[in-house]
Amino acid sequence: MDTLALSRLQFAVTAMFHFLFVPLTLGLGWLTAWFETRYVLSGDQRWLSLTRFWGKLFLINFALGVVTGITLEFQLGMNWAEYSKYVGDVFGAPLAIEAMAAFFLESTFIGVWVFGWDRMSKKAHAAAMWIVAFATNMSALWILLANGWMQRPVGYVLRNGRAEMVDFMALLTNPYGWLEFFHTVFAGWVIAGFFVMGVSAWHLLRKNQEELFKRSFGAGAVFALASSLLVAGVGDLSGINAARNQPAKFAAMESVWETRSGAPYALLTIPSFTGEGNAVEALKVPYALSLMAFHSPSAEVKGLNDFLPADRPPVLPVFFSFRTMVALGGLFILLSGAGVWLWRKGRLQDYPLYLKVMLFSIPLPYLAIQLGWIVTEMGRQPWAVYGLMRTAEGVSRTVTPAQVWLSLGGFTLFYSALGAVDFWLLSKYARKGMEG
Repeated sequence: MDTLALSRLQFAVTAMFHFLFVPLTLGLGWLTAWFETRYVLSGDQRWLSLTRFWGKLFLINFALGVVTGITLEFQLGMNWAEYSKYVGDVFGAPLAIEAMAAFFLESTFIGVWVFGWDRMSKKAHAAAMWIVAFATNMSALWILLANGWMQRPVGYVLRNGRAEMVDFMALLTNPYGWLEFFHTVFAGWVIAGFFVMGVSAWHLLRKNQEELFKRSFGAGAVFALASSLLVAGVGDLSGINAARNQPAKFAAMESVWETRSGAPYALLTIPSFTGEGNAVEALKVPYALSLMAFHSPSAEVKGLNDFLPADRPPVLPVFFSFRTMVALGGLFILLSGAGVWLWRKGRLQDYPLYLKVMLFSIPLPYLAIQLGWIVTEMGRQPWAVYGLMRTAEGVSRTVTPAQVWLSLGGFTLFYSALGAVDFWLLSKYARKGMEG
């Protein structure tokens, strides 16, 4: 493998590992803040027990997310120096705002929350967690606005062989970035909802602190259902956005090869594993793909044959990742909807099989969000900055394959150790149960 392939592999490994921790914090902060607010308003100690239990799991996950995120920025200079020089004037602004505003805000108020028990009023303490939850999500906003610029560059000029920002408001209001933000954040909320439901289900199956874990299961179920529906809505808008701004990506997502108006949607599609075209394409619904892509039955959908082979994303991973992600999204709506219904009827423990399913469903939203990033990032290939800079042009010129192998091996070992520690800590304290 050459330096380019190894650098791409290393960034994929570190980014995907980092994103095992980030999504849970996006939603679990809101749930913890909600539990504490209920405690403040009611004085009910059971809500305090919920707050301390889920807040502890939030803190464990947050700490690992910070550690794994730092290395990503170092890689931009180490493995992607040419890319960094090209986009640094644009990319640096949102990253700096994320670090100096959102990250410092969440870090400061996490400290306030952790050390503020019995040192400040109940209302102020609860407010600290609301600020943490808000800042955590705002941190994601600035990162995703930066990524949105890579997907759809706006507000720049090309000067002296690099992109220079001339309109910060264009970056700030880039629809591509905002759609990525909402899609990612809502998906993170789904993860938090399923995590809370899964852990609660484990305790309900063992009849541990049943009243407490019924409450947390219900909150997680409502949160997961609302978030799953929001993901579906934003996902529809994201598909339209891709069809308009990155037609090659959309064609790869649906494995569409021929351009046509009033395009049908094939319910059964299997791309060819040996070359261009589809090995199987059956059960076509007339006009459905045009409706999905542009909300117009007569709209033209571009096929991959309209693009040079060098300008096409890899079809197989993009297509199968997209289809699997969508299928999982539908499953999340069904499972969380069933959870809300059973919780409201007070019949959760009448269906132990459902509780077992929810326990083993904890990894599924993590899988779905990783597949979503495969669609987003691999679907953009061969571009590092869409339409401006190819990925091959962004790799560092002085880094050797041996050096990347060494750093890749080091990151893999280090991250594996961190992952084992995180899993052990989450498992230990999740099984321990609540205080009081």
